[in-house]
Amino acid sequence: MLSFFSFIDWILFTFLTLCVAYFLIFAIASLFYREKQYPNTETRHRFLVLFPAYAEDAVIVNSIKTFLQQDYPKEYYQIVTISDHQKEGTVRQLLDLPIITLIATYKNSTKAKAMKLAIDKIEGNFDTVVVLDADNLAPSNFLSEINKMRVSGAKAIQVHRRGIINDSPIALLDDVSEEINNGIFRKGHQTLGLSSALTGSGMAFDYTWFKSNIGKANSAGEDKELEIMLLNQRIQILYSDKLYVFDKKTDKQATISKQRKRWMASQYSLVLTSIPYLGKALFSLNISYADKIIQWILPPRLIQLALIFGITLVMLIFLNFSHSEKWLYLSLAQILAMLISIPSHCWNKKLIFSLTQAPILTVKVIKDLFHLKGASKLFIHTKHE
Repeated sequence: MLSFFSFIDWILFTFLTLCVAYFLIFAIASLFYREKQYPNTETRHRFLVLFPAYAEDAVIVNSIKTFLQQDYPKEYYQIVTISDHQKEGTVRQLLDLPIITLIATYKNSTKAKAMKLAIDKIEGNFDTVVVLDADNLAPSNFLSEINKMRVSGAKAIQVHRRGIINDSPIALLDDVSEEINNGIFRKGHQTLGLSSALTGSGMAFDYTWFKSNIGKANSAGEDKELEIMLLNQRIQILYSDKLYVFDKKTDKQATISKQRKRWMASQYSLVLTSIPYLGKALFSLNISYADKIIQWILPPRLIQLALIFGITLVMLIFLNFSHSEKWLYLSLAQILAMLISIPSHCWNKKLIFSLTQAPILTVKVIKDLFHLKGASKLFIHTKHE
């Protein structure tokens, strides 16, 4: 019985050690990230800027008014909002702005459908597509900086999405979680020469590529679908840590839980279709593609935390220290990987308090693991107030 227990113990420990090692390697690499500097240029790309907006009456008008303050020449960009299930008053306000407003009335709405509609309806000689969420606030130099990167050869770009947060512990936790992702999956990956992860907004793509591929996205996890298409075609995603878009973080546990459920469902749905290509990606040295598949195989970070801390606690309570020592070290390595990925601006007393909400959120995420069926196709709207 003891030998069987030891076997299971080592199997779990080996798997989770590999998971922690993955996070820790990229977290350490993120400390050495250096932003690439792009030269000023006289070349001007033409931008199609998309604002998909599903029931975003509270934020969409302000976001677009803010974006209209770009220092980029107005004749070189066209803003399009795809208004879906919004109030008549909101639509009237949008129609009064110097933008194009498309009306969508999908029964089962997704951001992918909204973007397809815009690409199909809007004609023009564009070079670059920018995708922003309805609550995103972009600085006035946003297009100018994207233009520099595009002129320098970048075909896919992800900028630093940073939270506009209130003092709610849940919103703070959500913001910190995204910053950890920025450290590990963006800065860390770029430092080691791998492709950055996309995050759903604050994205820019070569227009011709986007027009040819957005029609293939058919789930609520369209950013992951775009990502796997880019990597399969060996197109690297560039990350800019110093160029921000700001988005409002939710303060509701239920909303965070639903978001994680959709992300997990779309992730594992894509893993099932991508795993057969892992060997091919490795043998063809498409390392970013192989890395992405491996990344999606890993358990969600909250669940990984719960497993490691839970097993460590059980070992400490029911067995002697010699059995639990390796788990203690693994727990410390997991904590270290997360701590060094949190940027300095997040550290304050409120963050410490917000961490007390993590166990509750973890329980909700674990419960959602048993209800993932169909969630990858389900559009989950984050309501803003």
